[in-house]
Amino acid sequence: MLRPNSLKPRLLAGEKTLGPWVTLDNPATSEIFGLAGFDFLIVDQEHGRGTPETLVGHLQALSRSDTTCLVRVPSHDPVYLKKVLDVGVEGVVIPNVQSAAEATALVSACRYPPRGLRGSAIGQIRASNYGLDGPAYRKTADDALLVICQIETATAVAAIPEIAAVDGVDALFVGPFDLSGSIGRLGEFDHPDVIALLARAEAALKACGKPFGTVPRTGIHWSDMFALGYTMVTADNDVARLRDTALADLRRFRAK
Repeated sequence: MLRPNSLKPRLLAGEKTLGPWVTLDNPATSEIFGLAGFDFLIVDQEHGRGTPETLVGHLQALSRSDTTCLVRVPSHDPVYLKKVLDVGVEGVVIPNVQSAAEATALVSACRYPPRGLRGSAIGQIRASNYGLDGPAYRKTADDALLVICQIETATAVAAIPEIAAVDGVDALFVGPFDLSGSIGRLGEFDHPDVIALLARAEAALKACGKPFGTVPRTGIHWSDMFALGYTMVTADNDVARLRDTALADLRRFRAK
């Protein structure tokens, strides 16, 4: 379904946005989140289930809402990127980007020539409404897409200014767990070295002038992340919402 990307201009304008992760690959979950009114959701195909083919169901489920559908791809594979773009995803979250050279190659994989190297099947792909709106899609595809690079290592933190400066990188996204793991302190968010690394990342992100997002880390609620300068924050995931509600009900039941 060819439609405007409602999230991208809001992020670029500095608005605060909130959305969940979808890991179970159930389009009904995405439909519920969309109808509830989240700004975006991220279909996780790195750690969650799903393929470019099953992504279509999530996009169809969100067609009745203004919620923007992003997908976290599993790697830097340009073929995988091409497939999710062809089915019509509105933004890509790309894990573990560590340099400007990597970011440049990834943006190129997402753009048509002459600005990039994305292969073209505009006359038949879902993204162009199966060719019914091919010219409109060709005209808008490059600029409408939201490209988000994840910062997940100490090496990437040092390269934030260069990554952010790459034309076509619209936002950056801190992965705090992998970031802490990159210095041998996985999930140790109270460790001085992790605290210092996150502080360096946040200072660099603020200085680069591009929007940046994150996952709430242990001890900090998602609502508190906005005060740190983040404008794109994820509010849990489908598994956690289902699990935690079930556990809360069982605790109350067994306490009687």
